[in-house]
Amino acid sequence: MAKIKKIKAREILDSRGNPTVEVDLIADAGVFRASAPAGVSKGRHEAVELRDGGKRYEGRGVLKAVKNVNEIIAPNLIGKDPTKQKEIDALMIELDGRKNKSKLGANAILPVSIAVCRAGAKAENLPLYRHLQGIYQSCASVNNLTVKEQLEGLSPVLLMIEGGLHAGNDLDIQEFMIVPESEQAFSEKLRMGTEIYHILGSLLKKEYGSFATNVGYEGGFAPPLRTTAEVLNLIKKAIVKSGHENKIKIVLDVASSTFYQDKAYKFEGVSFTREGLLNFYLDLVKKYPIAAMEDPFSQEDWQGWKMLSSRLSSLAPHIFVIGDDFLVTNTERIKKAIQEKACNALVLKPNQIGTVTEAIEAAKLAKSVGWKIFVKHRGGDTNDDFIADLAVGLGAQYIMAGAPTRGERVAKYNRLLRIEEKI
Repeated sequence: MAKIKKIKAREILDSRGNPTVEVDLIADAGVFRASAPAGVSKGRHEAVELRDGGKRYEGRGVLKAVKNVNEIIAPNLIGKDPTKQKEIDALMIELDGRKNKSKLGANAILPVSIAVCRAGAKAENLPLYRHLQGIYQSCASVNNLTVKEQLEGLSPVLLMIEGGLHAGNDLDIQEFMIVPESEQAFSEKLRMGTEIYHILGSLLKKEYGSFATNVGYEGGFAPPLRTTAEVLNLIKKAIVKSGHENKIKIVLDVASSTFYQDKAYKFEGVSFTREGLLNFYLDLVKKYPIAAMEDPFSQEDWQGWKMLSSRLSSLAPHIFVIGDDFLVTNTERIKKAIQEKACNALVLKPNQIGTVTEAIEAAKLAKSVGWKIFVKHRGGDTNDDFIADLAVGLGAQYIMAGAPTRGERVAKYNRLLRIEEKI
């Protein structure tokens, strides 16, 4: 039996220059490292990210979370078998004892959970994605696709332009993304999207000057534009210029909770009612090749979600309504959304819930009713590429890892290229 010998946590910096937790786990088969990302736009019901407060790092330090790993989690995991992912995650949940993981912190628990997963894969002499596939298939009634089939069914959702909390411009929508919709290999879909990204950069530079190609938190361009229409027209122009016009669709991460104030949506200089914003979205769908909308309404505006899902189910059933801040990778909220028919796709972010097992359970539930899975990074991320293996192992249909630039973003895409080569 493989055994965990030592766990050591430390404070490192994420892609935004904020502290986060990194863990080294020593087991029979070697040293396994993992780190926790951090969100910028966060759901109200996410598992708690424990911060120190005070003056150090302007309150963002994570020494409390590091201490919780070293002094509480580690002693309880020494000698445990890392192939027993579900048992170890359950033990950490029990050690925390709180529903939202506010005692130890999800940013303490998650990197340990991921490091355990890596150690478990090595103990079983499996690539990480195959180990994750085994964990998923053991707890779900699924059609057992091969890893090759699962990777072939995965598409990159590439970030083009950022606004909202991710950029210092006047755009209210947080992320404008594209997704290649073709039967080609993952590497070809990534190539197509990357070509469009660079063409878009050239168009921005030509029309607005070189400063328009500055980038936001996740590598998307952050130009001085004001309206959704301006951005979508530019993206359409880049798509046409690339020659991939009939193979590319647009995905919007609206992150609407960030502009929901006083029971109204303060969007592009207008105070929209729920119905007004709904009509705005329906108009976009008529004009642009939109494949999906993420967080189109506030995370507590259940009526808005149900109205949009209902209208799109009859007008444009091919468009996905994706829950991110709305669902926070939480099975309780996913169950309610299924019952209420509020959306039909899930953003899967392990740090929203805190353990690998709980993330897999969320995917299992969503897929059981035919929802699509979008595995996604965070605004403050690290070079940890775990979500690439997770997307393949779960048979997710999409991965959102940001723009095809910045090291912490391309780390995920490059990992997928290596997996494709291997299989």
